[in-house]
Amino acid sequence: MDTANFLNKIGIIKPNAQLPDSPKRFPDDAQYRCEVPGIQKPRAMEGLLDALDKYEIMVHRVTQTKGIMLLTDREIIEMADMARDARIELFLSVGPRAPYDTSASAKTKEGARIGYRLRGFDNLTYAIEDVKRAVNLGVRGIVVYDEGLLWVLGKMREEGELPANVHFKVSAHCGHGNPASAKLLEMIGADSFNPVRDLQIPMLASVRDAIDISLDIHMENPKSSGGFIRHYEAPEIIRKACPVYLKTGGAVAAHHGYDTTQKEAGERARQVLLVQSMIKRFYPEAIISKRGVGDLAIPE
Repeated sequence: MDTANFLNKIGIIKPNAQLPDSPKRFPDDAQYRCEVPGIQKPRAMEGLLDALDKYEIMVHRVTQTKGIMLLTDREIIEMADMARDARIELFLSVGPRAPYDTSASAKTKEGARIGYRLRGFDNLTYAIEDVKRAVNLGVRGIVVYDEGLLWVLGKMREEGELPANVHFKVSAHCGHGNPASAKLLEMIGADSFNPVRDLQIPMLASVRDAIDISLDIHMENPKSSGGFIRHYEAPEIIRKACPVYLKTGGAVAAHHGYDTTQKEAGERARQVLLVQSMIKRFYPEAIISKRGVGDLAIPE
């Protein structure tokens, strides 16, 4: 007897609030993909890729979060080369953001609500230049933290100022978590949306119903953003919110932007193994994308 039926038998009844399964899929008809965030430099990426081979698991996306402007051209090219060889996505984050510039407000408790958004014309210009630099070095995945910047980048892509195959991912640090906000982000150019980290599954389902782009869902978090781990929820998140990227490995980090070591990158891969094991145990029929499928933002 499975656990839910046994609990029902002894009078512990699950509330009857059955959500429909999501019928939406990635272009390759898969339901889920895996993402590892916080891979800031080439050596960390090398450690991650080595560990993926060791554990015989696959991820589809690697995300750098400290900022493009904090990487040298050589480092960007090296990371892009590794991602291309592994046939996985590499997403680099826009560097300019309020905590990096001269904002005093962003560094206060109240001003932290500004998040990583941009202040003024010049910082918007710097952010666009950051994106152009990464794209010119072959990167095809960009993490954005500012809705206005996303709108501009979407216009640039429409008008051929950026390649048509550049993908824009909206970070959880934008602070969005409802269907209307998700719809707006999709309309102005988002290809992938990371809602706030602590949405419950019915909330995720409502966002999924409103949009067609992928959702990027944190399976775990560093202590600085709650420290919670959702490995057991992964199967139901796939059912109700697919297509999803299961964003895993954050529990290894002390905080956002953490400079993951080569060894710690391997530990992030181990966390992916744990999530994938949950899926195989409780939802074995879930469909994962194969390596290198055509719509991935693989560097060129």
